[in-house]
Amino acid sequence: MYNREFSVWNNTTGQRSHSVPALMTTREVADYLRIKERKVYELVRDGCIPFARVTGKLLFPTTLIDAWVARETEGAAVEDRPPLPPIVAGSQDPLLDWAVRESGSNLALLACGSAGGLERLAAGGAVAAGTHLLDAESGEYNVPFLRRMAGGRDAVLIGWAWRSQGLVLQPGNPLRIESLRDVIDGGHRVVCRQDGSGSQLLFDTLVAREGVGRDRLNLIEEVPKGETELGFAVLDGRADAGIAVESAARQLGLTFVKLARERFDLAVDRRGYFDPPMQALLAFARSGSFQRRAKELGGYDLAPLGNAMWNGD
Repeated sequence: MYNREFSVWNNTTGQRSHSVPALMTTREVADYLRIKERKVYELVRDGCIPFARVTGKLLFPTTLIDAWVARETEGAAVEDRPPLPPIVAGSQDPLLDWAVRESGSNLALLACGSAGGLERLAAGGAVAAGTHLLDAESGEYNVPFLRRMAGGRDAVLIGWAWRSQGLVLQPGNPLRIESLRDVIDGGHRVVCRQDGSGSQLLFDTLVAREGVGRDRLNLIEEVPKGETELGFAVLDGRADAGIAVESAARQLGLTFVKLARERFDLAVDRRGYFDPPMQALLAFARSGSFQRRAKELGGYDLAPLGNAMWNGD
């Protein structure tokens, strides 16, 4: 899934290469842009180029580099930029799903994980992205990832809610699981989310704090792409445990063991923020029915709602 074909000039060989991965290394992105590797490091240091840091290694999503180059092209008229599709991509959230349906905003949802949502926003394929990515080094949610992955997109980060994240277990908890350590030591079947999702990033962080790696877990092959899909894997008995928000567990009647409190935000294109669809959604989020629904679902603290968590500075 990570291979794409490009015709790219290679500064080392003086020839064109026809195979460039969708995640480029520092040398590959330097060849792609026809600049020195040192310049790439300077762009990373100054926060000017989209990148991801995976296990300490710099990687550059090709789609985001393409979008960044297009936005940096001199003479391009901002006013001529086509309108963004009215899509909220990224992580699934039960309260957000409900609000989009009930608000009359005419927004569509596309569940593709937090990192996938930010990539889609950067590439101009969505007006907003739901995200709950924890930066293990700083302990900060979402802002470090938006800086690195927004690809120069003029975006703002709008708070949505604090959420309770934890283990979702079979109804009644027949296996008597009370902690993540119980899951690890008991060899219980675990369903994981896709890499790049906020839930999986948090889960990997919590597993590492237990002093083990993912290889110690009894993982099933199924990899759901949303909270509800993961919940059904547990409910139907294909897995004994997984990680999801409390509201998803409640909706399916699953047992929930809280592990963490996380912040869910909406990364929004700055111009798209003022367009009617996003304004309709945010106005609905201030209504009494929205507040009641959050309480019914459970596991939400709406203190961050509507606040600018990051304004591009």
